[in-house]
Amino acid sequence: MTPALQAMQRSDAQNPAMLWVAQGQALWKTAPGNGKPACAGCHANGMAGVAARYPAFSEPMKRPVTLIEQINRCRTTHQSQPAWRSESEALLSLAASIGQQSRGMPIQPPADKRLAAWQQAGEALYRMRMGQLNLSCAQCHEERAGGRLAGAVIPSGLATGYPIYRLEWQGMGSLPRRLLNCTTGVRAAPLNEDELTQLELYLMQRATGLRVETPAVRP
Repeated sequence: MTPALQAMQRSDAQNPAMLWVAQGQALWKTAPGNGKPACAGCHANGMAGVAARYPAFSEPMKRPVTLIEQINRCRTTHQSQPAWRSESEALLSLAASIGQQSRGMPIQPPADKRLAAWQQAGEALYRMRMGQLNLSCAQCHEERAGGRLAGAVIPSGLATGYPIYRLEWQGMGSLPRRLLNCTTGVRAAPLNEDELTQLELYLMQRATGLRVETPAVRP
């Protein structure tokens, strides 16, 4: 990140993602109008630290879920509302608002043995060559981190600030969106839902101890 981009992320007055955070804060306090509670009605003390612990294992679903998946599960289960579509403004806004409550806290994936197989599968995906370019995530984000690709600096692939605002997108986006962008870049078949969750689990494990940056800004 350039110094100018770092300054943009650090300043709530300059960070464009704070517009989504503000919308998420409004959604947090808004009841759905069917007698069900607003998010704030169940979580009166807020959710500081929650984003630093996801993905986590969901006992009802018998699988790990991401924070975005859990938001939609709460919406359908506790508010009797339809799930928001992937990458919708409302879903990203609420996720950014919840993530912002953990900003500056260290990422601490749960010490849950039920996640181990999923994390291992995520690492295998991270190191697996794929697509017509026959590249792995690790080749770019470990072996070539700090180098350049088409004039842009190759990052180390640490998912510390999602959902993020990307200048390239001129808007907010989730980690699955970014991962799918990468698979398109190497001309590989899109990852399925389980694979995206596995990879997110591994990326958060890689980032253990780093600070949550949500909402981050990237080129």
